[in-house]
Amino acid sequence: MSDSELNPAAVEIGRFFPQPPGAVWRALTEPDLLERWLMRSIGFGASVGTHFIFVVPTQPTGKIACEVLAARQSEQLTLSWVDLRARYPARWVVDWVIRPQGRGTRLLLTQTGFDISDRRQQMARNVMERGWTITLSRLHEVLDQVGA
Repeated sequence: MSDSELNPAAVEIGRFFPQPPGAVWRALTEPDLLERWLMRSIGFGASVGTHFIFVVPTQPTGKIACEVLAARQSEQLTLSWVDLRARYPARWVVDWVIRPQGRGTRLLLTQTGFDISDRRQQMARNVMERGWTITLSRLHEVLDQVGA
C-alpha cells in the first residue's frame, strides 16, 4: 500500500514478525499473553459477540469497553473499542489482519472511526498511532520470548 492510499482518518501500522501466524494469533487472543503486551482483559474470548473490558493501568484505573466483531483464527481479529475514560467517548474499530509472509507473519493493525474534522478526534488519532507503535514493539518482545 502506498502512502497515497492511506486513510488520514485511520491508524494503519504494518509489522513483520518472524514467528508463524499461529503464534501471532495466540498473542492476540490468549489473555495471559495479551496482558503482557497490551492490557489485562476481563471476559475476553476470541468469538464474535463477546463483550469484554480492557483494564487501563492508569491512576485511577481506566476501562475500555470492547466487543469482538470478527474472529478468524490466525487470520483476523476485529474489536469495537470505547475508552470509557473519555469525556466524549468515541467508538473506534481496531482490526488486526494476520498474513503469512515467508517464514513469518505480516500483521496489519488498522484503527478506524476517527472524525478528523474534530480537533479532539484528530489529536486522539495521533496519540493512538504513537501508542500502537510502542505497543507493537512490546508484542514483538513477547513473541520473541514465547517463540513459535
